[in-house]
Amino acid sequence: MNIKRFLLITILVLLPASLAYGLIPEHKSDYVRNRTKLLSYIINKQITDNHYYHEPLNDKLSSQAFKLYLKQLDPRKLFFLQKDVEALNGFKLQLDDEVRSGYPQFPLVAGEILKERAHQVKGFLDDIAASKIDLNKPELLEVDSKKLNYCASKSELKERWRKNITYQIAAQYLDLQEIAAVKDEGKNKTEKRTKKTLDITHKAPQDFKKAALKKVMDSNQDLVRRILERDNQDNYDRFFSTIARALDPHSTYMPPSQKEDFDIHMRGSLEGIGAVLQEEDGYIKVVRVIPGGAAYRQKHLNADDVILMVAQGTNESVDISGIKLRDAVSLIRGKKGSLVRLTVKKPDGSVVIIPIIRDVVQLEDTFVKSAVIPQKNTKLRFGYIKIPSFYRDFQGKEHGGDGRNVTDDMRKALLKLSKQNINGLVIDLRNNGGGALVDAVKIAGLFIDKGPVVQIRANKRTTVLCDTDAGISYNGPMIIMINRFSASASEIFAGAMQDYGRALIVGSEHSYGKGTVQTLINLDDNLPFLEFNMLKYEPLGALKLTTQKFYRINGGSTQDRGVLADIVFPDRLEYAKVGEKYAENAMPWDKIAPASYTKWPHFIFNIPALKALNAKIMKTNKKFIEITKEAEEAQNRQQHTLINIDLDSLRNEREKLANIRKAGGDAPYDHGSLSGYPDSDTDHEMTKKEEKKAFVEHLDKDPAVQESFKLLRATLS
Repeated sequence: MNIKRFLLITILVLLPASLAYGLIPEHKSDYVRNRTKLLSYIINKQITDNHYYHEPLNDKLSSQAFKLYLKQLDPRKLFFLQKDVEALNGFKLQLDDEVRSGYPQFPLVAGEILKERAHQVKGFLDDIAASKIDLNKPELLEVDSKKLNYCASKSELKERWRKNITYQIAAQYLDLQEIAAVKDEGKNKTEKRTKKTLDITHKAPQDFKKAALKKVMDSNQDLVRRILERDNQDNYDRFFSTIARALDPHSTYMPPSQKEDFDIHMRGSLEGIGAVLQEEDGYIKVVRVIPGGAAYRQKHLNADDVILMVAQGTNESVDISGIKLRDAVSLIRGKKGSLVRLTVKKPDGSVVIIPIIRDVVQLEDTFVKSAVIPQKNTKLRFGYIKIPSFYRDFQGKEHGGDGRNVTDDMRKALLKLSKQNINGLVIDLRNNGGGALVDAVKIAGLFIDKGPVVQIRANKRTTVLCDTDAGISYNGPMIIMINRFSASASEIFAGAMQDYGRALIVGSEHSYGKGTVQTLINLDDNLPFLEFNMLKYEPLGALKLTTQKFYRINGGSTQDRGVLADIVFPDRLEYAKVGEKYAENAMPWDKIAPASYTKWPHFIFNIPALKALNAKIMKTNKKFIEITKEAEEAQNRQQHTLINIDLDSLRNEREKLANIRKAGGDAPYDHGSLSGYPDSDTDHEMTKKEEKKAFVEHLDKDPAVQESFKLLRATLS
């Protein structure tokens, strides 16, 4: 036998089956299939070697991925029939084997069934559009897909579509009324929903209904079109992402286009609404609102909101359920100064329209802010510091950055406050989604002399990060405010201060509970056997994997449970499922050995006494009473998801929500930003002095800040 031929055959035998194809000439039609085999091999290896669990793919993961994939394909159960799901059930425990084999069939089979149903739905839409749609007929619709079964027949599926479209048309009808009312009043904004705009006319002209019908049908036809245009590569990309997400909510596969978007974001191209988004269960979800961005200043979009529809200005809304993240982002992004209207489902179950004027990030809103607040009828003066995020310019001045970081800004703020002889300090971490871990450690070091701050576990080994700088920038009594959107680095700082007994933690019952670290793995850097012509399959995208877990110095993880407040304030999201613990396949809370540390000897807060005082105040404070009422209303909406879809019922529900929000204030989930207050009457760019005044006035109206001051006063009196 020819020696070269012998060596080639030997190599083919020794290589994994999923890689041997790289030596064989391929036809153009085989490119996607062969590239998928390569991806299967690399992703399987990376997950097994590098994910925090360090476990091979198994049947449990396969079952989780199966459920996630079906949710992503058909989040509202508007396409698959029950028999379709039963037919696919044979794949439920086979997905791990398909990845190992390099021949995933499940995404192709599921994709073909979905396309078949999409063709049928296209016919449904034509029939429904041609029929008489009665918006005044009392009907009920279940809006929680978790409570729905898949339809048993095509006729049942058609009826489900009819009800959904009726609901969409009624909602769009009311939207058009509100927009028309705003135009009639000569306004350019749609932020406020007054009773006048809601009741512009009880019986709208027929052209409102026609316009609503057209918008809704166009949106649904577009949804069907997107499904029919999906190719095998789209199905494979979604499949690999689901395999990663079955490990935990933060692991995912990014196809090349999504990886490119991620890189753009990390380089700081933030023009638009200023929010980090991700695709989850077929929906587009807000992960984080960027401090200083348009949404941050507008105040009504928050982490865990689900974006259902997007409209440019006063144009028609586009349904983005089931859409790719890249496509959703392209709809939401836009030129500075332009208006985008987002139809958003809140964690409490309410659906609202949020208008946002696109803008670039205003840097001043991203930085630490401070103020001294004299306490009326006392000689006490309290400092207040808002930390929007744990920011850090990693490039530094030598690489074109400004080198600014939150630690330096905190040190300056503390020095400034100390010179004004403050008697106590409140640090506000509400809505702080985290940032640089190094700054969580360094800022903790401003309040302790030396010692451990956080433990990090990876590869079954634990590393303790410590403050090694001697000295304390502030040694007085301190309260730290958190809410359900305080996450990651902010939880590390708050948790360390609680463990040391250095601060009293107040606010929502718990913080977010994001106690893991992700690593981005560029798959192009992990091609095996480059000499066998694997480069032709680039770019392959990236894999984001959870590789580390945070633990407090007391040994408990910040994952899942978050940081528990010592004193709990009423929370509009009290009954909403906000936090890591509610995410599908979230990693659990656990505990390791505590670090060696010495408690702060000067903790002066009597927690039982303050709890009793807080309970009394909650019963008499009008703002907290309203917040509690709104939380109870939200709980009721969550439990009662079978809604009336006639015009009168929807109009009344909108009016009710508008009144509740008006009573509770314009900024339901306070970001504590310095500019853009809803109650500001200025028609010009504020001076520094005006900004400072507005900042303090805003704090005067913030019930949580004022309650924190009361707790400090009670402790020091």
